[in-house]
Amino acid sequence: MSTIYPPGVQAQIERGQALLAVEAERRTLMRAQRFDTIAVHGLYDMQAALMQHGSINEPAYFSPAQHFENSDHMEAALAYLMPSWTYARIANPTLHYLEETLALLEGYGVSGEVSACVMGSGMAAVFLATDAFLNQTHNPGPINLVASAKCYGGTFMLFSRYAAERGIDVRWVTDELDLNAWAKRIDAGTRFVFGEMPSNPGLGVFDIAGLAEIAHAHGIPLIVDSTVATPALLRPLAHGADIVVHSLSKAMTSSGFAIGGAIIARHNIPSRVGDDGLRANFAMAIKGLSLRDHGPTLSPFAALMTINDLRTLRGRVEHMSRHALQVARFLSEHPQVEAVSYPGLEGDPGHAVARRYMWLVDGGDDGLPVNRYGHLLSFTVKGGVAAARAAFDGLELIWRATDLGKSKSVATIPAISTHQQQGDTGRALAAVPAHAIRLSVGAEHPDDILADLDRALARSTHTA
Repeated sequence: MSTIYPPGVQAQIERGQALLAVEAERRTLMRAQRFDTIAVHGLYDMQAALMQHGSINEPAYFSPAQHFENSDHMEAALAYLMPSWTYARIANPTLHYLEETLALLEGYGVSGEVSACVMGSGMAAVFLATDAFLNQTHNPGPINLVASAKCYGGTFMLFSRYAAERGIDVRWVTDELDLNAWAKRIDAGTRFVFGEMPSNPGLGVFDIAGLAEIAHAHGIPLIVDSTVATPALLRPLAHGADIVVHSLSKAMTSSGFAIGGAIIARHNIPSRVGDDGLRANFAMAIKGLSLRDHGPTLSPFAALMTINDLRTLRGRVEHMSRHALQVARFLSEHPQVEAVSYPGLEGDPGHAVARRYMWLVDGGDDGLPVNRYGHLLSFTVKGGVAAARAAFDGLELIWRATDLGKSKSVATIPAISTHQQQGDTGRALAAVPAHAIRLSVGAEHPDDILADLDRALARSTHTA
């Protein structure tokens, strides 16, 4: 039985439906555009600009709260019966434009509807995307999750906390290329499958379509962290994944002026738990409940910085990917380098799978399909830990920091930074050697990057 609202509230609901119809029409129009056009314009059009004093750029709303015309408007808005932003912890117009752009980019070439929700960091995105499926009140009994051990250190530690604090069985997959290794860990208690592609810092890859098929056969979602690739090179939803998480702080915002995270999900995902709303529109369910209650809000300034950087995403990622391949080939032949992990190298274990999935969106300058493998790589230095640290300390152009995806090249030693807290056992499980250096290749001239690496590696020969 439908709810009967007072006339004033009903009028606001109908007004909201008209606003949603305008956005839906704009969304349909933009889905027919090419990737670069979507990145530049998003959902912000000329009509929207006229409502913002003609501003060509999306406006930044820094006010924490929305003013309402009257009580009817407030009631309809806070009941989620019409579009509104109400309070910045829940939503914000600037964040809305970012969410719509991300949904369009990650949903590029995907049949069906896609929605997005942004939050204060990439780890907030991983937490909100996974915690939603770990509710003990639904289908009570032993709970487990299946995830690749080759993942970001923060994700590894979060899942380890799920195990320690909630008694959830975390079933790590150490050979992510082996679909059987995934399949045999899934049972009636599995709530989701999680993989990172390419992984940070090991650059591991997996068969997304094959894993999605396995997950769906069990009625559970596949969640993919695609931070390193970005939608410019990989859109997991197009290959059967259900939910994608991103750290927007990386290549999405290569200027380095913002930290943020995002969840992008197809509509009507499989799940053994949750209500119909969670399955129908996961991103909006997270936005309306988990984000509201936990409060990891993204600032409007960070959203605006990300929107601005997204406009040139494809070109930047292509540029940095070409540089990274050149650097990887140089390092693979360097006498002081033991091994290089980069899916673009033909000898890399994951090269065949990466070649299948990682393509520059809309092709190269000539419009022809072209593989690109991202800006991130890692390498081990001959001589062990002391040699690796000597080389790392010798970098003069490449920044020493725990960051990646920036226009400036950045390096770190994962064992003492991003994956330090995992301990020796956890790092062994995740295949993170103590003498590995992770390198995020930026937009500098590749000759200068190579010269800096060569100088630094020369220092490693002087260690005992």
